[in-house]
Amino acid sequence: MIRIAHWIGGGEVAGASGRVGPVFNPAAGEQTAEVALASAAEVGHAVAVAKEAGKAWRATSLSRRSAVMFKFRELLAAREGELAAIITSEHGKVLADAAGEIARGLENAEFATGIPHLMKGSYSEQAATGVDVYSIRQPLGVVAGITPFNFPAMVPLWMCATAIAAGNAFVLKPSEKDPSASIFLARLWREAGLPDGVFTVVNGDVEAVDALLTHPDIAAVSFVGSTPVARHVYETGTAHGKRVQALGGAKNHMVVLPDAELDAAADAAVSAAYGSAGERCMAVSVVVAVGDVADPLVDAIAARLPKLKIGAGADPESQMGPLITAEHRERVTGYIEAGARSGATVVADGRDADLPAHGYFLGVTLLDNVTPDMAVYTDEIFGPVLCVLRARTYAEAVELINNNEYGNGTAIFTRDGGAARRFQFDVAAGMVGVNVPIPVPVAYYSFGGWKASLFGDTHMYGPDGIHFYTRTKVVTSRWPDPGTSTVDLGFPQTR
Repeated sequence: MIRIAHWIGGGEVAGASGRVGPVFNPAAGEQTAEVALASAAEVGHAVAVAKEAGKAWRATSLSRRSAVMFKFRELLAAREGELAAIITSEHGKVLADAAGEIARGLENAEFATGIPHLMKGSYSEQAATGVDVYSIRQPLGVVAGITPFNFPAMVPLWMCATAIAAGNAFVLKPSEKDPSASIFLARLWREAGLPDGVFTVVNGDVEAVDALLTHPDIAAVSFVGSTPVARHVYETGTAHGKRVQALGGAKNHMVVLPDAELDAAADAAVSAAYGSAGERCMAVSVVVAVGDVADPLVDAIAARLPKLKIGAGADPESQMGPLITAEHRERVTGYIEAGARSGATVVADGRDADLPAHGYFLGVTLLDNVTPDMAVYTDEIFGPVLCVLRARTYAEAVELINNNEYGNGTAIFTRDGGAARRFQFDVAAGMVGVNVPIPVPVAYYSFGGWKASLFGDTHMYGPDGIHFYTRTKVVTSRWPDPGTSTVDLGFPQTR
């Protein structure tokens, strides 16, 4: 049995707690490895190593840090195929999805190569007579990232690329369900020339999470996961004096107006709802059909579903892989049953699909005539289930979104520029797509939602990432006029 260790001080370190967790291949339904689960003491040791390494890294020049980032980006691009295979083997997503995940993470590494520019401060000469004032950005010290199973490479890269480039030491606690991608990234960081200890991986469960949230030498914590855990991370971390950004759950709506290009909207709904088996926080889980577009739109979506090929992620012909665990598959099927019982029209039932005999597979489900009081609408299902709600007017559709607990992402499909502009003004969500179903920002913007989708006031990566992982210092200076100083600095004198 393969044993997945921690990464501390530039190399693998076997677990000492005596506790391990299983790692499965979701496509086969078989355990393939076990991962060490860190104790609080092990977390403390990892943080101590990171703190010591961070002292020299903070003092490293911006040009040197940028060179490391360029090398890391080069290595990541060159070995994308290896990393994608690792992701597919432990998460289950198809290789194309895994490659897409790495590409989005790569963008963040590219953004971080510009750290000499991103760390620039400001300068005001002669703020008062003989007085200059300037601001500088400095790293926080040791920062931590707690990341989810659904993007085992991309989300860590959202955090660590910016944090490390800014001069921090970074401690990653990945999901124990698919930890190998993090160890792969650690090897790339070492090969890129990052000093030992600046990037650390501690595998673990709630004990490791709470140890990071309460450790006095952790200055900031970034988190992506479910809303209940995000709330816990935010409340615990801030109670212990830490800067925290905790991204939670979502219920992303895609509004389709009557004038929308029907085929484009149907294609977008299928890819955005069922890609990665719906296990992504930006998945479209609700289509809001406005007016008389509902019936033809539902028909168009339903017509596309039999064409989806479900199978092992390593099969290049597969378009959707399995869910992460057997328990999660049962949870999602429970929602399908609940939707049917509560009166939704089951247009396609994933439980009836022709699926591989082994693994945690579930077919795609389409539920029509869903109402806002149903659990399939109020809860984040995190699986291949798409709900259709019908709205009579644009205003009713916007009110539905704005009344929802979550505010991560949303989209509108229309040919009317005025309607799209009004939508982006009216809607209460952090990310908006116009004829784009999954509006994940490019790396030089920032990612984050509103309402119960984000705890904290700073979004992730991009300019907000630089702000989160640094703090500003303002210096006010006055110098005596030349030739008036009586201090002997020992400079050579000429006669």
